[in-house]
Amino acid sequence: MREPITVTAADIARLTGYGRAAVSNWRRRHDDFPQPVGGTANSPLFALAEVEKWLAAQGKAMEVSPEEHLWQLIRTVADDLQLAAVIADLGTGLTGEARAHDKALAALREETAAVAERLGPADTFEFLVDRYVEAHSRRVLNTPAETAALMAELAEIDGGSVLDPACGIGTLLLAALEHRPARILAQDRDEATAVITRIRLAMRGTPAALAVGDALRANGFPGERVDVVLCDPPFGDRAWGYDELTSDPRWTYGLPPRGESELAWVEHALWQLNPGGRAVVLMPSAAADRRSGRRIRAQLLRAGVLRAVIELPAGFASASAAPPHLWLLRRPAPDDPLPGHILKMNAASLDPREVRPAVVTRWRAFLERPDDPQMSELSQAVPVVDLLDDVVDLTSTRHLTPPAAGEADYANARERLQASLTAANDAASALIPLLTEPEEVPMTTVSELIQSGAVSVRQSPVKMATDAGDLPMLTVKDVLVDRPPSGRTTDGPGVVILRRGDVVVPPATGRIEVAVVQADGAAAGPHLQVFRTDPERCDPYFLACFLRAAGLSRAGTTASRTDARRVPIPRLPLERQRPYGAAFQRLQALSAALRNLGDVGESLITLGFEGLAAGAMKPGS
Repeated sequence: MREPITVTAADIARLTGYGRAAVSNWRRRHDDFPQPVGGTANSPLFALAEVEKWLAAQGKAMEVSPEEHLWQLIRTVADDLQLAAVIADLGTGLTGEARAHDKALAALREETAAVAERLGPADTFEFLVDRYVEAHSRRVLNTPAETAALMAELAEIDGGSVLDPACGIGTLLLAALEHRPARILAQDRDEATAVITRIRLAMRGTPAALAVGDALRANGFPGERVDVVLCDPPFGDRAWGYDELTSDPRWTYGLPPRGESELAWVEHALWQLNPGGRAVVLMPSAAADRRSGRRIRAQLLRAGVLRAVIELPAGFASASAAPPHLWLLRRPAPDDPLPGHILKMNAASLDPREVRPAVVTRWRAFLERPDDPQMSELSQAVPVVDLLDDVVDLTSTRHLTPPAAGEADYANARERLQASLTAANDAASALIPLLTEPEEVPMTTVSELIQSGAVSVRQSPVKMATDAGDLPMLTVKDVLVDRPPSGRTTDGPGVVILRRGDVVVPPATGRIEVAVVQADGAAAGPHLQVFRTDPERCDPYFLACFLRAAGLSRAGTTASRTDARRVPIPRLPLERQRPYGAAFQRLQALSAALRNLGDVGESLITLGFEGLAAGAMKPGS
């Protein structure tokens, strides 16, 4: 008898389109909502059939497509560690390859074949791969599609042979197909993901030579030379094989330090190239100036191997939330002249849609005239000799100097100032009158609201990743400067996922700062307290108003850390709380407008002084 197909709360939110907050409300408010049939307290599993029945009774019918039904069946049959292997097995079935007999997978193979009759084998397999990446986004380091397309275009494949020595699920090699490679070689340490790569390529009519194993420790193509290497290596891998590979012949430019695994991948890529071959390697920004790697960086420059370092926007690498770098390298041919310049470009501030055309255009211009500095705010051809100092700093911004402010910049800043003045004036005009009519109302405290269930309090672990992962994270500083989440983390035990309306309070001595969350989905960072109100009993803005007001009376004192739970708050019905919440929102809007006005004003003043001092502007009449 087949086990019932199960779904998580996140699956229900995705399949219904209502969002996670709605699913949480259903579970909390409806006693007849299906009970979990498995999973854990933090990630319960529900029987899909029971959820569909309950939703139909509520007038919220959920239509599950055959491919979604297949995916949920896979999740029910295979645990997280088996998932990639099961998808690889189903893919081999879709390509007609022989597979080992496994009764447990028979039903999955039948349903996969049925879906493929409707969608086609390639689309069916891509659907499963996409769902796998979504389900394991914290573990599957998949090169973002825009990054892969950029790397493939910069490599100038043009019918040459291509190797990806850390291929993962093959995104880089799929991007390479757009440039008609003559031959593809792929290697990955994980057998299941390597097979997934081979199947994805085969379904597009391109066979690939495949090797399984760690390319640094067990090179699957030791005698092969290719025209192009594309590589998105694992970042920060301290167990890359330093001790066992100290005498490896691939270290032409020096033994990579123990903490510089990315440089080992760079040298491996160069080793696999034909003379004149090109490598494009995604790198962490720290590799550009870490002291431990300066000798190898210097050797790469002296040998004319490293041709460009391009800084990309944050989010262009799955292995890091920081802006990554692209290193463009070329293995010199015997008669090549020694290059005198290297291209440095900072594309981190560009709109993601503008990155690819801007980088490709500048790179091609550099190849045509490598000695032309073409200095600009974004890029410059830097003499190699200027980089060969004690640091060998390849950071793109080191040699990129923005031009002095001109009349247009100053005029734009003046317009922004006028707009900010108008916004501040509008925010002041929108203030609700506050009447001087003392009123005796019963008081309570936040702690008593918590005890009564009107408010609950949560706090994320003190020790959690704050700069890497697939989950946006609200930090203490984000709350203090009133900005969207700027950190990155991964989901895990104890991590608090914020909901719209959560009241977030950072630790404070004296003044209490407060933010009301405007959207679901981000994680609360370390040290943040999260107060979650029952929307039928307590208005979140009402709570935030009195937390903010309580801190003002303690600002500037030397008292110990303010305890938000002790803050007094009126005991009022919900309809009388809302005017307080509305007043809080308008006061906060004025506060934000005045801060922005100050920032824009300072920017205008700075531009004025810099332009006058540099001679780029002069006083008008």
